[in-house]
Amino acid sequence: MLRLTLDYIPYSTNVAFLMIKQTEVTTLPWYRYVFYTHVYTSIFILLFGFIQFFTVAGKIKKRIHRILGYMYVSLILLFSAPSGLYMGMHANGGNTSIASFVILSTIWWASTFMAMKSILQQNIIAHKHYMIRSYALTLSAVTLRMWKVIIVTLLHLPPMDTYKIIAWMGWVPNLIIAELIIYYKTKQIAAK
Repeated sequence: MLRLTLDYIPYSTNVAFLMIKQTEVTTLPWYRYVFYTHVYTSIFILLFGFIQFFTVAGKIKKRIHRILGYMYVSLILLFSAPSGLYMGMHANGGNTSIASFVILSTIWWASTFMAMKSILQQNIIAHKHYMIRSYALTLSAVTLRMWKVIIVTLLHLPPMDTYKIIAWMGWVPNLIIAELIIYYKTKQIAAK
C-alpha cells in the first residue's frame, strides 16, 4: 500500500488510478483533492490501526495507544471515510460499485464513531468490538487489491465486471471475519 501511495507523489492527475478517472478529474472540481485526501490519510490509518492491536501495558504504551487511537479515529471520521463516500458516489462500474463503496464508507465511519463513543463511555469491550469492525473495513484497501489479482488471474473477466465484484469482495468478507472474531471472543469470555 505504501508503494501505491508513493505513486501519487509528486501530485499528478495523470498517474495510476487517476488515469481511468479523467472524466471525474476534469469535470468534478473537488474530485482530485478528495482523492488525494483519501490516499494520503489512508496509509496512516492502516499503520495506526495495525499498531493498536498490540497488547498495551504500562503508562507509556497506553499513552501511545491513546494518541494513535485519536489519530486513527480523527483521520477516518474527518477525512478518509467522507472522501471515500464522495469517491464512492463516482465509482466505476455503475450502481453496483457505487452502492458498495457508499455502504462501505458509511459503515466504516459509523463503526469508527461507535468505537470512539464506546471508549469515551469507558465500555472497553464494545470499543474493542467496534475497532475490530473498523479495522476490518480499513483493510478493504488491501483486500480489494488482493481480490483483484485473484479474479483477474483466475477468471479473466472484463475490467468493469471485475471492478463490480471486487467492490464488494474488498470489504464484505472482512466484515464477516470481524463478526466471527467478535463472536468467538465473546463466547470465550462467557465460558470463563
